[in-house]
Amino acid sequence: MSKVLIIDDDRSICEILEALLESLGHTTAFALGLQEGLHVLSKDAFDLVFLDVRLPDGNGLKAIPQIKELSSSPEVIIITGEGSQEGAQLAVESGAWDYLAKPLNTNQVSLCTSRAIAYREGKKVSTSPFVLQRDEIVGSSALLKKCLDQVARASLSMSPVLINGETGTGKELFARAIHRNSPRAGKSFVTVDCAALTESLVESALFGHVKGSFTGADKDRNGLIKEADKGTLFLDEVGELPMSIQGTFLRVLQERRFRPVGYDREITSDFRLIAATHRDLDEMAREGGFRRDLLFRLKSIVIHSPVLRDRNTDIVELALLFISGFFRNVGKTIKGMSPEFLEALLSYPWPGNVRELNHVLESALSAAGEEPILYPIHLPLDMRSRLAREAIAPASSQRPQEEALPSGGASHPPLRDLLASVEKNYLHELISLTGGNIQKVCNISGISRANLYVRLKKHGITRHF
Repeated sequence: MSKVLIIDDDRSICEILEALLESLGHTTAFALGLQEGLHVLSKDAFDLVFLDVRLPDGNGLKAIPQIKELSSSPEVIIITGEGSQEGAQLAVESGAWDYLAKPLNTNQVSLCTSRAIAYREGKKVSTSPFVLQRDEIVGSSALLKKCLDQVARASLSMSPVLINGETGTGKELFARAIHRNSPRAGKSFVTVDCAALTESLVESALFGHVKGSFTGADKDRNGLIKEADKGTLFLDEVGELPMSIQGTFLRVLQERRFRPVGYDREITSDFRLIAATHRDLDEMAREGGFRRDLLFRLKSIVIHSPVLRDRNTDIVELALLFISGFFRNVGKTIKGMSPEFLEALLSYPWPGNVRELNHVLESALSAAGEEPILYPIHLPLDMRSRLAREAIAPASSQRPQEEALPSGGASHPPLRDLLASVEKNYLHELISLTGGNIQKVCNISGISRANLYVRLKKHGITRHF
């Protein structure tokens, strides 16, 4: 039936689970440590992983993102002898299918396994048949692909969508992709910047007004909600929507009816709602800063916009796209990136995400002037300073030993492996970009012809030029 891996440092638990799962018709294997388990997962495809939390060489919860990014993307069931509400919440938020406390119950394990496998099989059957129009959303990491799968499913629904994510992760791009791939694609996509709405004018901006309804209302005006009729209304930074208007907007969302300021009757608008925020709306609701009933309506479909530091394998592709687009607009030859420049980009944590990456590249291009290759010296000073500090940080400033990632980290591969993968992808991108012109590849990359052939051979790139 399905292949299941058990990762637990207690051999007796592994053997008991093996016997139970094999009696249910599954093929099993087990590992007694996190690194051993990750190695097994990298060599073979599994459908399901039972994962302990406290392992001798790492924390299972921290390994969930890496496991989910594998090509087989197995479902993960956390098993732990120290169950807690916080641990259960963290497991689910990290992408685990379920969280089981030891001692394990046979019926509970059987039921959880069957449901996880059924869910996995259902995903294969229900894969969206259309090709998603993703436009400016760039990258091929497993984390981004998972997000785009959610975008595709949201496009087929008319339910409200809430997009969570840090500033600069491209929440509006995801919102536009949902709209562009939906049946409403030919209609308006109306953006409302809730952070820019003043409380005194928010009703007029959203609902519209009639001439003379207040000082300065010199003509009738449709509100943004009416402009989104038959299309999509995007509430950006919805956490900033004033409390005074949240109740009124909830009624609009439920009934699609509202009264413009100064108007004598209600009008209608058939809009699809997408909202986005970088704030914790659940925490705001608990503290009384956001209406809980409105939050429930917004969360019909929830999509998390991934941060750049968790999908750094996309950085080279993003950089190449930005640089090629920049020079295409000014009609100049594309500038190359040195290996040291790429390493700096990959080593930086990008607190400002994709938006910050674009600003940094623009700054580097300006600093480089007419120089053909980008080097770390062209990066902004504050970024180079931070990288320099982190490169020589004393051991005492590092995370405590029990929190440190083991070699081959639970959330990131070793830097040398990542750089090798990035270099290979970079060369593939250049070959595609230049149409296989060897001289252009050398010019852009700053690599000599002989060195280039060595690197192509190392990565098994055999395309003829």
